[in-house]
Amino acid sequence: MLDPKAKLSRKVFSKDIDQVPTRNGYGEGLVLAGKKNPNVVALCADLTESTRTEAFKKEFPDRFIQIGVAEQLLATVAAGMANYGKIPFISSYAAFSPGRNWEQIRTTVALNEVPVKIAGAHAGISVGPDGATHQMLEDIALMRAMPKMTVVYPGDSIEARKATLAAASYDGGVYLRFAREKTAVFTTDKSPFKIGQAEVLWQSKEPQVAIVGCGPLVHEALLAAHELEKAGTGSIVINNHTIKPMDEHTIIRAARTCGAVVTVEEHQINGGMGSAVAEVLTRNWPTPIEYIGMPNHFGESGAPDELLEKYGMKAKNIVAAAKKVIARKVKD
Repeated sequence: MLDPKAKLSRKVFSKDIDQVPTRNGYGEGLVLAGKKNPNVVALCADLTESTRTEAFKKEFPDRFIQIGVAEQLLATVAAGMANYGKIPFISSYAAFSPGRNWEQIRTTVALNEVPVKIAGAHAGISVGPDGATHQMLEDIALMRAMPKMTVVYPGDSIEARKATLAAASYDGGVYLRFAREKTAVFTTDKSPFKIGQAEVLWQSKEPQVAIVGCGPLVHEALLAAHELEKAGTGSIVINNHTIKPMDEHTIIRAARTCGAVVTVEEHQINGGMGSAVAEVLTRNWPTPIEYIGMPNHFGESGAPDELLEKYGMKAKNIVAAAKKVIARKVKD
């Protein structure tokens, strides 16, 4: 059942649950960060409205820089400003930042350990009609492999606002990943959030599988847990919003309790959050794992929900993966 400490929305299983893009939360959090700290500045690569940086531009026009279609310059200018005491937030589509300017982020931001915050919008398959070129599915792998880089993937718009505000005061570089499409708002203003601390959202009395998710698909994980519970299969659902540094203690504890794990992400299975979970468990508590994510394919044009359905990222797919890994546990 839902963990009361998680303080989730009362509509979490309702068909009329509020739907808001996580990028909206970024825009709200950026303005709050700017009000809190005058050193916060924002830079954008000609996508001010799409990345929701527009509100910051209107509130603090003297602290906003439009770089234009030049993502490499976006990163290097921000790194220079950070060297002189500013806290820059840079935003573009994730396909272009960090997709196009990864080397500049590596060399000018991470290597120099400056506090640039990278907002990658329109990530995942749910970008929809824009197609494979814009459906960034490799960015978690790129950024979690980078030294001195924190990686955060908020579950909904409220958590995105909290993550953005937290990133402003967090030491060093931070990559924040956001979606384009409206997605379920399952947390509340009172839901706990701290970078580096995973949250248990669901805990059955006798859990048989741990479902570890990140991003908007955490809501699909909750729907799956609800279905499993009705069928007599207990589970734990973890919102693993911080992929690096990962909350190893919570992941290991859930694996030890359940003996089976399913990871859920809107990203390539190879190198993503699931791979990071597997690395943690391999070192500490080897456990059977099944993975929900993009199975080594590029995306395609289509309606967001159709694409999630086609590539197996819905609640029913999580349920099937849970049953499969539980069966493996018995055999192992």
